[in-house]
Amino acid sequence: MLQLYNTLTKKKEMFKPLKKGIVTMYNCGLTVYDYATIGNLRAFTFADMLRRYLEYKGFKVKQVMNFTDVGHMFEDVDIGEDKMEAAMTREKKDPWSVAEFYIKAFLEDAKNMNFEEPMVRPRATDHIKEMIELVEKLIEKGYAYVVSGSVYFDVAKFKDYGKLSGNTVEKLKTGAGGKVEYNPDKRNQFDFALWINDPRHIMNWKSPWCEKGYPGWHIECSAMSMKYLGETIDIHSGGVDNLFPHHENEIAQSEAATGKKFANFWLHNEHLLVEGQRMGKSLGNYYTLSDIMAKGYDTKALRYVLLATHYRQQLNFTFDGLEAAKNAIERLVNFVRRLMQADGKGCEEKIRQLMNRVQEDFEGAMDDDLNIGPALAALFDFVRDVNKLMDDNVLGRGEAEEVCKLMVKFDKVLGVIGEVKKEEVLSKEAEELIRKREEARKAKDWETADKVREQLKAMGIIIEDTPQGVQWRVEKT
Repeated sequence: MLQLYNTLTKKKEMFKPLKKGIVTMYNCGLTVYDYATIGNLRAFTFADMLRRYLEYKGFKVKQVMNFTDVGHMFEDVDIGEDKMEAAMTREKKDPWSVAEFYIKAFLEDAKNMNFEEPMVRPRATDHIKEMIELVEKLIEKGYAYVVSGSVYFDVAKFKDYGKLSGNTVEKLKTGAGGKVEYNPDKRNQFDFALWINDPRHIMNWKSPWCEKGYPGWHIECSAMSMKYLGETIDIHSGGVDNLFPHHENEIAQSEAATGKKFANFWLHNEHLLVEGQRMGKSLGNYYTLSDIMAKGYDTKALRYVLLATHYRQQLNFTFDGLEAAKNAIERLVNFVRRLMQADGKGCEEKIRQLMNRVQEDFEGAMDDDLNIGPALAALFDFVRDVNKLMDDNVLGRGEAEEVCKLMVKFDKVLGVIGEVKKEEVLSKEAEELIRKREEARKAKDWETADKVREQLKAMGIIIEDTPQGVQWRVEKT
């Protein structure tokens, strides 16, 4: 019984897709004028975890995540500098080359972050025809108007404007809706551009309204979502910074054009802070995935950090947190390694109870608006309890295999453990030494325990005593 917080209704709602067993989901993707920041990656990690959990629940997910490669202005206004043109000037390349470079870089990031590949990753510039057709429909229905070759959406004509963000026409009239650049062509200054007439813009297309123009940012996502997923979709997600004006405008133009609800659920992840501050180049706390990797961190540690805080809470990224994430993943991986070698006498009823409880607790938390904190807590309690069974040599071989399967199932949601290589599994000799050391420690025979530790170290196995029990790792040479 999955419940999700719907920004549209401002409450948690039982999730039920339009078509039984199938979920249509559109996620706002990257504007490809620069590398993705770890702030961007938080939104994409959230979208990936959402998709993975829906699949865990048995749904087939049709996911679309776009690339914006034209039309996105700085400050999300209609007049000003297009981000793609700014990148062109900065890098002395044409914008098509800029887009190709950063799309390739992002796809590499997505692979490193272990994101599932969407059904399609459409590029805005490949869907100009669909955008023009959608704008024509809005003009025909009286929701849009043409001035000097540009086309604007008449916000006052759409009676439900503001239902997502709260920025109603009345609030916009008083200036409460945020920054608006003055444009003499607009009927109302809060109207937004659907098509921009600009012969100087290097990326331009012929349209019914002008010889050289390009689409507004908002129309792009509506056109691409409708093409691949239909006029009404189950879920639309993005960062909270997309809430207004982007998502509000998507709703207005889409529903004005079709007369149908655009998306049943709107999900927004909160901002990412770095060491308690907003991320910015001027503050020296601006990080990309490459920056994190250059500091020696595994990408799975970043993935863990980005998913381990509830998506509707601000996430304060710290390097201490990244170190803790690394240790948490090591604990999970070490647990799976131990399971592969477990061969105790068996404890059927006990392990069955533990497996049922962790599955119930994990799913119960995730069903509550993807409440990842309690889900992870339940998982680590389970790891602690099963480690104790292995310390006492009572977990049977078949039982350990069942626990392994359950861990693989959980990791289909988390995506942080991955495949544990067989060469990393402990030998029987090492298992026996670890067991011998645990017995010595329980008997407070510290001399024997230390000698065994040194034997293991000579074999390339590092032992760590933690509050959750003994952990080990293979020393990398």
